[in-house]
Amino acid sequence: MAGRIASSGLKNIQIIYEVNPLETDSRIALAFSIQKTIFAGMSSILVKSATIANENKLFVADVLIKDGVIARIDKQIDLKADKEINAEVLHLFPGCIDDQVHFREPGLTHKANIYTESRAAVAGGITSFMEMPNTVPNTLTQELLADKYRIAAKDSLANYSFYMGASNDNIDQVLRTDTANVCGVKVFMGSSTGNMLVDDPTTLENIFSKSPMLVATHCEDEATIRANLEHYRQLYGENISIAMHPKIRSEEACYLSSSLAVELAKKHGTRLHILHISTEKETWLFDNSIPLKDKKITAEACIHHLWFTDKDYETKGNLIKWNPAVKTEKDRDGILKAVLDGRIDVIATDHAPHTLEEKSQTYLKAPSGGPLVQHALPAMLELYHQGKISLEEIAQKMAHNVSDCFQIDKRGYIREGYWADLALVDLNSPWTVSKDNILYKCKWSPFEGTTFQSKIITTIVSGNVVWENGGLVEGNPGKRMAFLR
Repeated sequence: MAGRIASSGLKNIQIIYEVNPLETDSRIALAFSIQKTIFAGMSSILVKSATIANENKLFVADVLIKDGVIARIDKQIDLKADKEINAEVLHLFPGCIDDQVHFREPGLTHKANIYTESRAAVAGGITSFMEMPNTVPNTLTQELLADKYRIAAKDSLANYSFYMGASNDNIDQVLRTDTANVCGVKVFMGSSTGNMLVDDPTTLENIFSKSPMLVATHCEDEATIRANLEHYRQLYGENISIAMHPKIRSEEACYLSSSLAVELAKKHGTRLHILHISTEKETWLFDNSIPLKDKKITAEACIHHLWFTDKDYETKGNLIKWNPAVKTEKDRDGILKAVLDGRIDVIATDHAPHTLEEKSQTYLKAPSGGPLVQHALPAMLELYHQGKISLEEIAQKMAHNVSDCFQIDKRGYIREGYWADLALVDLNSPWTVSKDNILYKCKWSPFEGTTFQSKIITTIVSGNVVWENGGLVEGNPGKRMAFLR
């Protein structure tokens, strides 16, 4: 690898790397060259004349950032800063907080790692993430959980937290989890990528009755899925089509498991958060009659369930094979309605990359999951352009409510005294997703070929510019999130 260093203005050094195509290190062998700018000692940023989407309002203001924190929000701020950003034609959002990602490290780093996927996230305006425990080894001990935090402290450009994993026999480890420093406990009540199925009734009772913190669940009834799979095997042998996926991982399988989780949570007073709701029927399990801060049971919708339908299997195939499955147009529209009326509280990605080679296998062999963090906010802004959701609602569901659900300390809002996690967006700057601009390590996207009207111009994480005008800005890792519990 060859490199050159050149001065690039006051208080910054610009390093341009030329990538050696034979280099195999995951931190270098990206498919394209990345301009990396390290800002040394930049303690203040002034964002001028942005249209701010925050707390159910749209308004124009300046935002002053000092030492990583939002110091002042005002109609006009006439102060000098180390960096000034003219945001006159841009919209400023609180940085998105993704409460469900799979960054595959450790053990599955041929698909992705914390380094590569955190960079894709900030390119998409996601400033914080919560990562799942079905890595290799599974995150089922406090020591393995600590290992992931050590990797993120070194490699993540975004803020981070990691779920403690639950299994049929690790309740002692779950109960040792620090509620102030860990986002939650993850329970797979249906099998997915990895082998973390929790199906023992006594174990579920233990987790729901004793967990010291939020319990996040993947809900699909395993017995129903196995019976459905056997039925289609009898019909088609090993030649089952991807079109059967939503019939195998059916509405019934989802509803049986989600309703059981709700029943257990009500019985034990558990703080329950059900992930990736995929059916309209499930949305009626949740209450919109009480404020979010008073809810004990909350729910999440994912980008793919708000965008795709079973009609898309014909063209997308295994690229949109997720667990739970993408289902009907009625389900997609019903989920969006529940997002808008408050039955579903947050929007996330379930970012779960696999290699294109793995996804190109037959239906039964292809793993479930796909990469989404770079394109989640642009996809939701596309729904805004279609008149289906407001900018204020996007800020609420992708930032405010996530912060409130997980009781995150000083993130998720554009407020004085809060960490400066921000995304500046040009709502009228069309671009098309292509292999040339995909940052995921797996180098594919289910949105490839899609033209989005809105582009992320600048992303700020904990007061540091990390994405600017199509380039990654490196040198300042994200921070571990803290929780007010």
